[in-house]
Amino acid sequence: MNIAILGFGTVGTGVYEIIKKSVRQPANLSVKKILIRKNKKAALPEMTDDFDEILNDDDIDVVVEVIGGLEPARQYIIDALKHKKHVITANKAVIARNMDEFSRVAAENGVKFYFESSVGGGIPWIQGLERALRVDKVDKITGIFNGTSNYILDQMKKTGRSFSDVLLNAQQLGYAEADPSADIDGLDVANKLCISADIAYDIFVYPNEKLPVFGIRNITEEDIKHFSKKGLTVKLMGKSNQKDGKFDYVVEPTLCRAEEIEANVPDNYNVISLHGDTIGTLKFMGQGAGQFPTANAVIQDILDIYQNKEHLTRDFSSSLEFDDNLTRSDYIVRAEVNITDIFKGYHQEMKDDYLRVDDIPVGKMHDLMVEVLKRDELAFMASLPDRGGALIK
Repeated sequence: MNIAILGFGTVGTGVYEIIKKSVRQPANLSVKKILIRKNKKAALPEMTDDFDEILNDDDIDVVVEVIGGLEPARQYIIDALKHKKHVITANKAVIARNMDEFSRVAAENGVKFYFESSVGGGIPWIQGLERALRVDKVDKITGIFNGTSNYILDQMKKTGRSFSDVLLNAQQLGYAEADPSADIDGLDVANKLCISADIAYDIFVYPNEKLPVFGIRNITEEDIKHFSKKGLTVKLMGKSNQKDGKFDYVVEPTLCRAEEIEANVPDNYNVISLHGDTIGTLKFMGQGAGQFPTANAVIQDILDIYQNKEHLTRDFSSSLEFDDNLTRSDYIVRAEVNITDIFKGYHQEMKDDYLRVDDIPVGKMHDLMVEVLKRDELAFMASLPDRGGALIK
């Protein structure tokens, strides 16, 4: 089986090295072409800057897209599928916005479109979710989907250092980009949760401004210390539920009790959970990013195609309706100005510089936080576990 790799950055290099060096790979799995940027000097004989060479090479069976970004990645994927080449990608941003189109074009051309590495890095999350769906209805997805944000929060708790200091350290280690917005503002989690919901609910969920997303940009070391004194750890979580013909979706900082697995996930690790009718709760934990964990997941998809292993097919025909107020939660809010009037009509209690707001629909809470941020752009919020109980009182 001949493979073309589009992009030769961290993940592309990892895919190449695993195929070249791993003794466990089939002897006839080989990289024939590597697409590089125009006018970049070819360092390997497989390298080319002409995508048409790949499209028009009938010997190439699989195209691995690891360029990242939206364009030209989207067009490359579409063109490869139309040329009847299987496509594998780790690009969650482009999948989240084009899953329905990619799936349709792949089916029309009798080829596969696989994307295990796009959610959870090396964790077999997509495979696990698909296996659960063969038997069960999955009614809940929740987890830590982003290794960079988890590393920042974990290091802040362990060291007592500020958000900005730990972020800089994450950038130096290569965990965070020069522009870390996607990670710290929850946008990366949003893409991955959309992909997961697409599969779980057989409905295409497009990431947009109407979906409730709140990141960790405003968290302080004082917040972390306060939560720790209460026996709580904050994590940036993606969460979705379905019931009564509806589904919801939210990305937000969430406080976890010390005994919960999520509270103890270290460094850049991820943990993602599903709940099914008969299987109950399943949790998948591992490295959610990094060169070789992600490349490993790409190779797994290549081997599935090589071995003719079918993945679950979805046509996104579910009649589920999105309802961002499907579930309710308790929240704490930290702001430097009086915001009690914003939450008028909900039970409130002020304690230790935090306003607790009880039993509020999730979507409504996020709408009201927009108003809070207009008064205090550094305000922070987090949801409480299991409707809070006596916590933060």
